[in-house]
Amino acid sequence: MNIAMVSEHASPLAVLGGVDAGGQNVHVAALATEMAKQGNHVTVYTRRDDPALPKTVDFLHRVVIEHVDAGPARELPKDDLFCHMDEFADRLRCEWERMRPDVVHAHFWMSGRAALAAAAACELPVVQTFHALGIEKRRHQGAKDTSPPVRLAEERAIMCKADRVIATASQEVFELLRQGADPRRIRVVPCGVDLALFTPEGPAEQKTAGRRIVVLSRLVERKGIADVVEALADVPEAELVIAGGPPLARLGDDPEAQRLRKRASDCGVADRVHFRGRVDRQDVPALLRSADVVACVPWYEPFGIVPLEAMACGIPVVASAVGGLIDTVVHGVTGLHVPPKAPQPLANALQSLLADEERRAHLGRNGAARARARYGWPRIARDTLEIYESLLAKRTARAYEATN
Repeated sequence: MNIAMVSEHASPLAVLGGVDAGGQNVHVAALATEMAKQGNHVTVYTRRDDPALPKTVDFLHRVVIEHVDAGPARELPKDDLFCHMDEFADRLRCEWERMRPDVVHAHFWMSGRAALAAAAACELPVVQTFHALGIEKRRHQGAKDTSPPVRLAEERAIMCKADRVIATASQEVFELLRQGADPRRIRVVPCGVDLALFTPEGPAEQKTAGRRIVVLSRLVERKGIADVVEALADVPEAELVIAGGPPLARLGDDPEAQRLRKRASDCGVADRVHFRGRVDRQDVPALLRSADVVACVPWYEPFGIVPLEAMACGIPVVASAVGGLIDTVVHGVTGLHVPPKAPQPLANALQSLLADEERRAHLGRNGAARARARYGWPRIARDTLEIYESLLAKRTARAYEATN
């Protein structure tokens, strides 16, 4: 099968840890890679953000990255890209008229806008994964939401036009239905985790304190990292390692890192909070294995890959009971749920786990087993390919009926 993936701002080639580079980049890269391993050809279309980038990059065997010229060839915040999506769509249409894919899979709402416009002219089926919904972002961020005003209307249009919408978590299904999506078009396929890289076995970083809490995240306010810093005041003799954001040498210029440092100082825990900056992907498992607990407490989270990576490494997770974290982290089985924006319940949960080594080990074993059973990329790719195949089979059946 020839598959076109559209990911306008999240390139598989991007360095993770920036404000707009995170889980979607990992998802697109891993899904494309696994689909190729299963015998398919995948082309990922992403916006050129550097004039030096070649038009085509051979990412892996059977996986190609195509850089699409749409707007200036420089980095732009993803919320500033909407005005370039018509140009993006025109470029896609020209590509697909020249080299027609079997199916198009759009990632994020702006990709959906461009993919549907291009695919309509070529009569191609389109599958949509939103990765995040604007209505939820607006609900939680309010006036701080920088999304274009048209986002909610565009997402509703995409829900109606796409042949299938893949939700990554059960909570997302409810949000889609509330906005009028057709339940017959919705399928649930979660994000996955690299089970070859993230394993309980392997090296772990040396801790500098008796107990270690790890946060691995982009440095943005909604990720709730400040709540972990505040909770640390009631979790004595534990260190907090915050990994993510720009490289360590440039971390001092990052506004969110500055805000978190001030919060740590105000809470009297600055000596126990260690900022790591960006961590290379290959070094993440050792960091996670060094943790006694991984904290992931965003205000909202469409899915959240870090808890899965921690579980796959056999580390218990304290997670806010929001979005995809409700599906992946099973309260009392693989970790603990706490309310978002609630430092005191978070502190209580962290204390209870750090004080009970046997329970941590039990939760860690359960987490590793759950990650292996449900969230490996081979399974995620197979489930997604089945959606593509069912669409193509229905189109073939309709074409046959129309000619007979």
